[in-house]
Amino acid sequence: MDKALPLQIHPDRQLAQQLHEKDPKKFTDTNHKPEIAVALSKFELFAGWKPLNDMTILFQQKPLQRFMPSGQTQFKDETLKQVAKNLLEAPEDVVAETVNALIQTPETAFGKYPYIPSLLDRVRRQYSDFDNGNLIAVLCMNYMTLAPGDSVYVPADGIHAYLSGDIVECMARSDNVLNTGFCPRAERDSVALFTEALSFWPHDPSEALLGRHPSDKAEKGKTLEYAPPIDEFHVLATHLNAGEKEVIKPINGPSIMVVTSGDGRMHAGGKTIELTEGYVFFIGQGVGTEFESPKGMAIYRAYAE
Repeated sequence: MDKALPLQIHPDRQLAQQLHEKDPKKFTDTNHKPEIAVALSKFELFAGWKPLNDMTILFQQKPLQRFMPSGQTQFKDETLKQVAKNLLEAPEDVVAETVNALIQTPETAFGKYPYIPSLLDRVRRQYSDFDNGNLIAVLCMNYMTLAPGDSVYVPADGIHAYLSGDIVECMARSDNVLNTGFCPRAERDSVALFTEALSFWPHDPSEALLGRHPSDKAEKGKTLEYAPPIDEFHVLATHLNAGEKEVIKPINGPSIMVVTSGDGRMHAGGKTIELTEGYVFFIGQGVGTEFESPKGMAIYRAYAE
């Protein structure tokens, strides 16, 4: 991925049900769609919101003052909702004028966010000067760079856009999405609906990060587990160096496994299966697995119990 994906949120269950009832052709199910992304390479993304105090300072910049609600100077979540609405409803000429003014502003004027001018220039080259998403993402959202193995959790109704890099992505089963930027205007959803659906967590990059820990389902210590605060799924990451093995105990639920690099073998159900990069398997409930690799191999496995 080397181009920003649409700036989006996935409706929570309550809103998904309402949207499905009104327009089942567009919103095809009633489920929510929290997700995680695990970086396989350097991975850049926008996720969640900058701290409110930081946005209070940023929006003192002259080109941005027009987007503040009348009489308000301090950011609260309600302020942010109105500012987001104002940014998304801004006419194309106002968006372009604001983007160009900010690009020409010295980096030192942006305090702890000196990247703002250069990042604005980068995203506008992908989606034009007129895309309202440029302003929402760069000014209001957390811009994050993850190293391989790092992960983020995006809750239902969590605003996000993936910018560049390779990831393993796992999400709850749903096709519902609301887009509002980094896409052609004809593909954007209602600004009113989008801003009404917004949640305002996380408010800091550290809150978006999802940790990992050694999995108790693995016997040889070669597997880490990503456990988001939801019931739908966890993800196991097994990394084998040359000549190493791993045994995963039977899991009380179904799982899907993908080999992301290297090659080796899987022993399961009395069979030995050769593995190489790109292979995908469904593993049934209660099936134990053993892996070995002569040269090294990485495997990711999403499961539910």
